[in-house]
Amino acid sequence: MLLGVIADDLTGATDVALMLSREGMRVVQTVGVPTASTQFPDADAVVVAMKSRTNPPNEAVEWSLVACDALLQAGAQQILFKYCSTFDSTSKGNIGPVIDALMQRLGAPYTIACPAFPANGRSVFQGHLFVGASLLSDSPMKDHPLTPMKDSNLVRVLQPQTTLPVGLVSFATVENGSDAVRQAFEALAANGAAIGVADAVTNDHLRVLGNAFAGQKLLTGGSGIAIGLPDNFRKAGLLLEKSDKDNFIAPIGHSAILAGSCSAATRGQIADAKAKGIETFEIDPIELAEGRLSASIVLQWATPRLGGKPVLIYSTAEPDIVRSIQERYGRDEAGAMVEHLLGEVAIGLAELGVTRLVVAGGETSGAVVSALGVSMLEIGPEIDPGVPWTLAADGNPMALALKSGNFGALDFFTKSLEML
Repeated sequence: MLLGVIADDLTGATDVALMLSREGMRVVQTVGVPTASTQFPDADAVVVAMKSRTNPPNEAVEWSLVACDALLQAGAQQILFKYCSTFDSTSKGNIGPVIDALMQRLGAPYTIACPAFPANGRSVFQGHLFVGASLLSDSPMKDHPLTPMKDSNLVRVLQPQTTLPVGLVSFATVENGSDAVRQAFEALAANGAAIGVADAVTNDHLRVLGNAFAGQKLLTGGSGIAIGLPDNFRKAGLLLEKSDKDNFIAPIGHSAILAGSCSAATRGQIADAKAKGIETFEIDPIELAEGRLSASIVLQWATPRLGGKPVLIYSTAEPDIVRSIQERYGRDEAGAMVEHLLGEVAIGLAELGVTRLVVAGGETSGAVVSALGVSMLEIGPEIDPGVPWTLAADGNPMALALKSGNFGALDFFTKSLEML
């Protein structure tokens, strides 16, 4: 193993696994916090997918350190802590606390923080994160139900989360190349700033940043920061040249879509699917909380509809409706209630012969994969930037497209299934 990746949610793990696979690494993604008995498969990179993005900070730190130790013991030469390209976090974490803990464990004098992912419209300029042409604070992320992002200045966002000083490695420095970037990080560390938020607007910038961290123990960022890492290992003679992959073969069976994200992107994708004639079942959280809705009711609806077009089961709602439900039942409780239901529905769909499953939302994807008992994923072809098809490497045969709520084109649901 050359690279060990710790990802704070499942869709983010799949995203970075796809990035590394495209750059010529043999990648395997595992699900859940490693244990003493965990045996990592033979691969150039192993991505550990956890569900720690919105957990209590101490729990996120504990899990991340366990994953780090397991990856190091398996031979990883470099660790990447992967978080969302919209820097999803609160003033308490979990990005800062995990970075602090990993730096201490690895003895890293400095590290980078860069969530840029230009292919999906995420760029960092003068320390400010943009989503498309909008500042993060003006994007739909400002209404995220768990981690509302009201500030686009990443230095300012990260500083309250960490015990270390946070500085900026600016656009002009990145434009001057990897040597200039390396010197800038060394200067920050010499002046007491151990975490540098780095600007990146293009993939070339990300490759410069990756090259600057060749041989360093720790990087942190979105999946984009991984784009230049395979070439570092290739230049060192540790990784073969890129080769063609085997064809991806999905198991024959029915298709279904489960959507638990309330992002603007997922809402648009649901509307597009409806317009194309896909039958839908909307989960009402109030009916669920009051015991008037269950997995069996959803599955009774789905059973006669399987076999033709895919079915779409969703709990997506507009931000004001989400807020009212959270106020009534509690933020975490409302989300967990829906996730548990969708996990039960996924089990039932698998028993009914569904072998091709599209899931929208990081938390939802984690719940579904956990319910299905999947602990390892093989990475397949890219559907949209940051989202591949995957194959469950254990449990029942299943092709899974696990999508971050914010990712994917308007026609993602129908396009992904048409690929198979």
